[in-house]
Amino acid sequence: MNRRAFLQRSAAFTGCSAVGLSGCMRKAVVAPAATAPSLPFYDAPGAIPPIRADVDRIFRITVCLRPFRAAGPRLDVERVGEKIVVHNYGHGGSGWSLSWGSADVVVQKALEAGNGARDVAVIGCGALGLTAAITAQRAGLSVTIYAKERPPYVRSSRATGSWTPDSRIALTSATAPGFAAQWESMARTSFAMYQSYLGMPGTPIEWTDRYALSDMTRKESAALDDEGNTHGFVHYADRLADITPRSRDIPAGSHPFPTKYVRRSSSLTFNVADYSRQLMNDFLITGGRIETKEFHSPQEIAALPQRVAINCTGYGARQLWSDDSIVPIRGQIAWLIPQEGVNYGLFYKGLYVLARRDGIVVQPGFGGEDEGWNDTNEQPDRAAAIAGVEVLQDLYRRMEKMPRSRTS
Repeated sequence: MNRRAFLQRSAAFTGCSAVGLSGCMRKAVVAPAATAPSLPFYDAPGAIPPIRADVDRIFRITVCLRPFRAAGPRLDVERVGEKIVVHNYGHGGSGWSLSWGSADVVVQKALEAGNGARDVAVIGCGALGLTAAITAQRAGLSVTIYAKERPPYVRSSRATGSWTPDSRIALTSATAPGFAAQWESMARTSFAMYQSYLGMPGTPIEWTDRYALSDMTRKESAALDDEGNTHGFVHYADRLADITPRSRDIPAGSHPFPTKYVRRSSSLTFNVADYSRQLMNDFLITGGRIETKEFHSPQEIAALPQRVAINCTGYGARQLWSDDSIVPIRGQIAWLIPQEGVNYGLFYKGLYVLARRDGIVVQPGFGGEDEGWNDTNEQPDRAAAIAGVEVLQDLYRRMEKMPRSRTS
């Protein structure tokens, strides 16, 4: 995840679309507490229990390479021999968030290009592969997924798990006319589909609060944002203002945090373990089949019995299709043991924390949106994981020293 995306749902309400979500959050967070309106009784923060940020509670460390393309996701149709291949990869940090909308686009193209073909192959079993497969089933197609790995071993199982539909999705300088409108359509389709998973057993999707904490002045925050987005990533959150809860300044004295400025928003959380299991079950119950298969060239896809294939290979498409337009953006997560009663997210000193049902995600983002750019290293860095947890420890030590009247 990047600095801006952690609390991205707040951008459209601060008039900051030109600088993107991180700039909006930072500018909003540093509003003087004295001028912040008091919250109504029904909107006051409830109990915010501290996270047990002990290093020995790290139960795993994962690394994911986000498949970024400057022009945005590849969603075109290609012929490989006698086969029709519809591409569906290159979503950067927005794979889960845009998956259903992207699936709608590529399945429609598969139906049109397939000229009546009812059997479809889906290549890949991550976020984009599973949603494309289910969408194809709902369109009346018979679907077989071919994949080297299945959840929880796919890269998308290592995602942060937050609704971030424009997280490193494209560069302003490289997008084609009409891309923003297509992005909005995909985001709205995905958002609507996610509402249907709320309240399901296992809580695959839920709304949770996020808190942006800062001690920096407005000028310092804006300067840090500019330093952290040298590539010029697009920011589109203002296009979703009507479906997004507003973020709010939390007045001093009404929250337990030790920083000068606090801002709260609400966003969707993906409990990826339960959600992936739900998608797998949905696909299999409807008659879907999964075959374990690794592809080394497009010609191997051409040898499949299905006439139409939807290519959802994510970062693997870089090698499979010799697609040098894919830039890896490395992200590492330290996972803390889930904690009963803790279901919120934080941004603090460049650290992102998201408490999920399947683990508490601790992800450093000190380099802003440029963090991990073109870094192909998938080996976990334990020292960096420990450093992130220690930043969280610092926050709670500061909270402990606050006057009792503010923390009670």
